[in-house]
Amino acid sequence: MYQHLFSPLTVKSMTIKNRIVMPPMGTNYGDPNGEFTEDHMKYYERRAKGGVGLIIVENACLQFPMGSNGTTQIRIDHDRYIPGMYRLTEKLHKYGACVALQINHAGASAVPERIGGQPVSSSNIPSKTGGAVPRPLEKDEIQGIVEQYGKAAKRVVAAGFDAIEIHAGHSYLLCQFLSPVYNKRTDEFGGSFENRARFARMVIDRIRKEVGPFFPIMMRFSADEFIQGGNTLEDTLQILEFLNDEVDIFNVSAALNDSLQYQIDQMNLPDGWRAYLSKAVRDKFGKPTIATGNFRDPAVLEKTLADGGADLIGIGRGLIADPDWVGKVQTGHEEMIRKCISCNIGCAGHRIALNRPIRCTINPEVIHGEDYKEHKVIRQTNVVVIGGGTAGLEAACTAAEVGCTTFLFEQRPRVGGLAREIAKLPDKKRIVDFPNYLEKRSQQLKNLITFTNTKADAQLIENFKPDVIINATGSKPLLPPIAGLLGHIDKEGENILSIFGLLRRVDEFSAMDLEGKKIVVIGGGAVGLDVVEFFAERKAEVTIVERLPELGRDLDLITKLSMMQMIKDKNVSVHTHTALVEVAGDHFKVNYEGEDKNFAFDYGFVCLGMKPENPGLAELQSHFLQRNVEVVNIGDSFRTRKILDGIREGRNIISTLEKIGAL
Repeated sequence: MYQHLFSPLTVKSMTIKNRIVMPPMGTNYGDPNGEFTEDHMKYYERRAKGGVGLIIVENACLQFPMGSNGTTQIRIDHDRYIPGMYRLTEKLHKYGACVALQINHAGASAVPERIGGQPVSSSNIPSKTGGAVPRPLEKDEIQGIVEQYGKAAKRVVAAGFDAIEIHAGHSYLLCQFLSPVYNKRTDEFGGSFENRARFARMVIDRIRKEVGPFFPIMMRFSADEFIQGGNTLEDTLQILEFLNDEVDIFNVSAALNDSLQYQIDQMNLPDGWRAYLSKAVRDKFGKPTIATGNFRDPAVLEKTLADGGADLIGIGRGLIADPDWVGKVQTGHEEMIRKCISCNIGCAGHRIALNRPIRCTINPEVIHGEDYKEHKVIRQTNVVVIGGGTAGLEAACTAAEVGCTTFLFEQRPRVGGLAREIAKLPDKKRIVDFPNYLEKRSQQLKNLITFTNTKADAQLIENFKPDVIINATGSKPLLPPIAGLLGHIDKEGENILSIFGLLRRVDEFSAMDLEGKKIVVIGGGAVGLDVVEFFAERKAEVTIVERLPELGRDLDLITKLSMMQMIKDKNVSVHTHTALVEVAGDHFKVNYEGEDKNFAFDYGFVCLGMKPENPGLAELQSHFLQRNVEVVNIGDSFRTRKILDGIREGRNIISTLEKIGAL
């Protein structure tokens, strides 16, 4: 079915077995001294084993500390890093993968507290809003960094890599020279396209001198910076005229730090939306290009290749979510792909915003994959799971996969829980891929029996002779004792709704002419902003009220950027430091700094968060305490958090089975 996707490609001395690329993505898996850890190598090895054609290892620092990016970034600024990298390339080559290393200097994106001084750049412009002010590099310093690129390239070859990638995008140092957003110089390194490209040109030439004529050089860059005053695609095509010689593969990306939601794509952007950028570069220069941008559907990849949009396709977060993406497609099992939902919580959110090692909302074990299946129960073990949301489904599937006889009870007609419901919002529709995957996974397990439209209680569960009971009954809207709230919300004939009320009527609202309708949303967290997005996109006049000083405190970095841009673009009226004090049928009474004010609406929404819904838990614990049955409460029914937390707790049933001696 996918002839283009699984055809080889030769670029100079490198032959890639298929057209799937794992692009460079920071992980925070490295050792603080810049070495690879065993877990770090295992992470890459797992993707090579899964069938990826080309793995581009995350950016390595070529000048420490001034050029460093991240708390545990790998390094290539000294020969002592060659042995560890050689061990990595040996591991990945065993599976037929080609391996490249991206080398980089962070420039103004380096954090002063980490580097112990002021960062450097083309000019004195921070790499992002609120970032540190850098100092401009002197000409002799530029030449010195060029030499560091050359030395790093020599080490890349020695370490057994098949290619080298120069990072010239995403608000790092070379990009800070290429982009007019940052480059305000008046010497030969600023002003014209040729001058702004001069530093990158020097780097390319120095690397070619070191690696020889047959070693592939790749370059990643932001083809469109998607920011006012930044390089457009047309600008970049002119800049590349000065960089084209000696570059063998163009890795076509996009965006700067302040437009990050178009680099690490926000959820509502379609599969392959950036392929037009790659096609433009490919058409002009006739060289292989890599396209990236929310790719997850193999049919979209195949069409992009067939239409000349790219020669290679980068799947980044999708390979974090499912390292076996390639193998599943190649063997005709694409319906079992655990598709990335572009939530950006465990990957970008962990690494960029929180300096944590990356995790994944839908893959509870990014490093070790399905190693848990090596466990098998040593005796008959019955597991009962109450609640068929994502946490409950993960627990049930995991238990069955290690040999437990598993019974899953869901009181709704279909499993999937809140994730399936939230996916009814058009901009969140990608989320439904995850409960669909879990449902298909559960259906393939003969020792997992699912009962829908069934409410489980202690008496019913007793019949299944459980050894372990997992309670995963989810959450419900938090409705504080505010005057008038309980009397109006989600009542027949009323126009005041919770998120569940909206989801029940989402088709009705989608078909309605909402232009000019007054919508007031109470609550500026993730759920409230989802409601704002839904109505603002339909030209309603939307107001959002939040008690805290800012909106979206619980959002990941990418979603927050996209939501704040949406609020600006759609002229949403924002009221922070404002508390709801009373609810009436056609207005909310709020208080701002001691002054009351009424917000009239056609439809009002109260989104003040969620709280655990576990009405039968106490009975279960009491009933089974003396029967030596382990009762575990997981997911939102334990504490309302993100899907990521519930999924990890679902997988942790392995620990519970170990505790009772079943494994």
